Amino acid sequence: MGMLSDELNEAHRDFAQYIYDNDPAPHSLEEVFLYPGFQAVVRHIAERDLYLQEDYYGARKMAEATRKDTGIEIHPGAQIGENVFIDHGMGVVIGETAIVGDRVKLYHGVTLGGTGNDKGAKKRHPTIQHDAEVGANATVLGNVTIGHHAKVGANAVVIHDVPPYATAVGVPARIILHDKNWNRIGEYSI
Repeated sequence: MGMLSDELNEAHRDFAQYIYDNDPAPHSLEEVFLYPGFQAVVRHIAERDLYLQEDYYGARKMAEATRKDTGIEIHPGAQIGENVFIDHGMGVVIGETAIVGDRVKLYHGVTLGGTGNDKGAKKRHPTIQHDAEVGANATVLGNVTIGHHAKVGANAVVIHDVPPYATAVGVPARIILHDKNWNRIGEYSI
């Protein structure tokens, strides 16, 4: 995948350690360096730097190579927080104006996408706040917010905000409210 463990800096090693500490699957820290999600997030840092320097072609060219190598497509304009763990990763798509907070976990097939051709719109993609989790093949569309510590169930389609500490499930998603200890306190449809 184009990156060996000896090419990693301290921040990358800390990120790998975070994944190793929070994922039961790897047998060694070195194994994490091979994870497609790790590779995609680390490469995104350089892609975003080019994007912010308005080298859109160079940024996109690098992002396309990352997509080809990992199966994960993160637009160079997307803002990715610290310790974002893309588990398994294949088929993940993160749009240009998406914001993904710290310690977010995304599973394979997740789409953080727009809803149309709103060229020039400042914010077209979701915001996923800190410590949220988005399940396999879930689709979150438009300028919506998934609140901190919220969960989006596998295969859910979310087109409205999800409050903190809530779980969104179904098509279209319905909200199951929880307190901070994850005790169920209510439910409503969106």
